[in-house]
Parts: sequence; structure tokens; C-alpha cells
Amino acid sequence: MAAYYLISQLPSLDGINDNAPLPISEERFVELCCRFLGKKSQEVINRLTLSPSRAFVGSGSDFVDRINESERNLRFALGNVRAEKMKKSFDAENRILPIEYLKVASAATEIENPMEAEKYLNRFRLEKLETLRPMDNFSEDFIFYYGLKLKLLFRIRQFDTMTGEKAYKNIYGSILNGDGLEAKQ
Repeated sequence: MAAYYLISQLPSLDGINDNAPLPISEERFVELCCRFLGKKSQEVINRLTLSPSRAFVGSGSDFVDRINESERNLRFALGNVRAEKMKKSFDAENRILPIEYLKVASAATEIENPMEAEKYLNRFRLEKLETLRPMDNFSEDFIFYYGLKLKLLFRIRQFDTMTGEKAYKNIYGSILNGDGLEAKQ
């Protein structure tokens, strides 16, 4: 019942364009979750991440575990494809990568503009999140889905073209000049 009250207070994240501000902050979302959810669910909320560890670590939610596995597959596929392009080895930990992820990784690495490649990957992440979206909109899994979507939308809005291009040029220049690999702000 608490999940119902929580979800009824959350603004919709559907149909938000890239330039519109998010209707709720991550802090407010967590605050609402702390008010309405039990300790176990609060722990899952507090551990939601867009960057899961390389090795499987259970989250306490099958739904979140499936999302984390999807992100791990994408990251392993990206590492594998990038290593192949550079003719280097990559430890995929004997993981059999789904062809869908390898195709996405290959397409992303072919995009010359790093910002466009990141946008492409984020669109894939959003699509994957939507395909795994819980059917019951008043379940705890839906709250976890909402939290992950909010994190992803927030992350997407953090990208700044000018700052990214400047950092990319600094890193690329340092590689060409044999300097350190630090990005200069």
C-alpha cells in the first residue's frame, strides 16, 4: 500500500524532452522513498547505480539485477569492440556477450563525435530500461525503475558539448604530444 502512495506522488518522467528540466530531483525522490518504503527497499534505492560493478553483486531486486546485467553486458561489449579496433586484448571474463550488445557497441564506436556516441548509448540504455519496465505501475520494482530512469535522465542532462569538446581536445592533444593523459579544465 505504501508503494501506491509513493508512486501517486511522483511526477511522470514519460515524454520529457532533452531540454526540459526534470520534474523531480534525485534528492526529493530518495526523500519520498525514505518516507514510504521499508528498510529493505530503501537499501535498494540507495544502491541504485548506472555503473554496476564488473562482477555480479545482488541488489535485493531481480528487476535491478536485470538492469545491472544489461549495463554490464554493454560495458563488456564496448570494451571488447574497442580492444579489437586497437588490436589489443580485453578480459571479458569468459562472458558470452549477446549479439544485440555487440552491435550497439560496434555502432557506437563507429560514431566519430564522442558526444553523439554517448547520446546513442544513452538512447539504447533508455530503450532497454523501457523494455524491462515492470508491468505493475504500483509495485516496488516500478519505484526502482523510476529511480533508475531518473538517474539516467539526470546523467543525460549533465553533458555539456563545450566542456566535453574542450576535454576531448586536451586529452587528444596530450596523447599526440606525449604528455600525461590528464584532462585540463
